[in-house]
Amino acid sequence: MTMLHYASETVEATKSAAEQKKAALSLLLDVFSESEQDGIDPDCMAQAAIFVGFKEFVSAYGEDAVATFAQRLPERIRNGEFTAHHHG
Repeated sequence: MTMLHYASETVEATKSAAEQKKAALSLLLDVFSESEQDGIDPDCMAQAAIFVGFKEFVSAYGEDAVATFAQRLPERIRNGEFTAHHHG
């Protein structure tokens, strides 16, 4: 691990959970934008991101907890929780 990497992790660890989530979302949006510029279909990126996200969740919380979480997704989707809101 490089010193720069270690320093970056230390700074990230001091951020609140909300700040970390906001930074992660910003980073992912940048990656999606760059991948689209590189010719990667956004649908492919979305499927890969979902797969990696669930893989990380299962690793951290186990299959049963993640399956319970996933059972609530249809309602959350229908309620607009994942709908992009455009700010003018």
